[in-house]
Amino acid sequence: MPVRRPARPLTIGILAVPGVQMLDVAGPLDVFAEANAQSGAEVYRTSVISGVSGPLSASSGLRILADMVFETERCSSFDTLLVAGAPHMRETASDPAMIDWIRRSAPACRRFGSVCSGALLLAETGLLEGRRVTTHWSVAATLERRFPEITVEIDALHVRDGRVRTAAGVTAGLDLALALVEEDLGSEVAKRVAAQLVMFFKRPGGQLQFSRRGESSVSGRSALQEVQRWVLANPAQDARTGTLARRAGLSPRHFVRLFQHEIGQTPAAWVEAVRVDIARRMLEDGDRPKQVAAACGFSNVDTFRRVFQRHAGISPAEYRRRYETPGFG
Repeated sequence: MPVRRPARPLTIGILAVPGVQMLDVAGPLDVFAEANAQSGAEVYRTSVISGVSGPLSASSGLRILADMVFETERCSSFDTLLVAGAPHMRETASDPAMIDWIRRSAPACRRFGSVCSGALLLAETGLLEGRRVTTHWSVAATLERRFPEITVEIDALHVRDGRVRTAAGVTAGLDLALALVEEDLGSEVAKRVAAQLVMFFKRPGGQLQFSRRGESSVSGRSALQEVQRWVLANPAQDARTGTLARRAGLSPRHFVRLFQHEIGQTPAAWVEAVRVDIARRMLEDGDRPKQVAAACGFSNVDTFRRVFQRHAGISPAEYRRRYETPGFG
């Protein structure tokens, strides 16, 4: 099958902030470089952009020397512009000059988007209003809260909405870059790239299978912490709201109001997330779904399957198959 090639090299710009996640930059770059190799020509011409002229430190400590500084005139137009994420993005104030540059530059590109928590930075420009996007599961709630006009598809590995392309995070940046290669050069080249990089052409499942959003922890005032510790120690026991309220010595209505205020979710939602978290660990240890359902307080295995699928994006049996820790001896 003949390789589809653009009339000229497609320029790819990846914007890196201080403390950038290295794989958010290097992953897509390797995919585009491999697409060049598989095409036998320079189909993509890539550039890393930053706000400093000297070395930029990534979150791993590795230093990057960017190709361009975003304030220079020659950075003004790319075929594709991607904003890379950083582990600290949620807590760090954004550079107003960088936001302004993205706001002016992205509309001039054929397509633009983000990798991982870079969606938080891109959202500040207003360019994502009314769009469907994804981001790393750990910052999805922050993105939804800060920018309610954006629809966040939390389980998606990458999302295409008009000219906008967003990736869930870290290795999902490779999935996004591969999808862009498929858009530009066709599925045959993209499949060859995936084979060479030993990655899925279409990765099964979404990002929630990797999520640890419900990782067991306790918080809030002491009465609530006591209740949470009891649930963690007794996941199979009756944990209905009324039961938990009695353990806390509160009326059900006051207990729900207090729990939601201090923990950020209803008691029922917290209990469900904790049970799924415990179920994940049991499945990873090799326990079968039927055993896990009973041990984690689900009324039957069908209910467990539905709840687990909603949280993890895949069935308990499939999760166990993928993530079971091999035994020794």
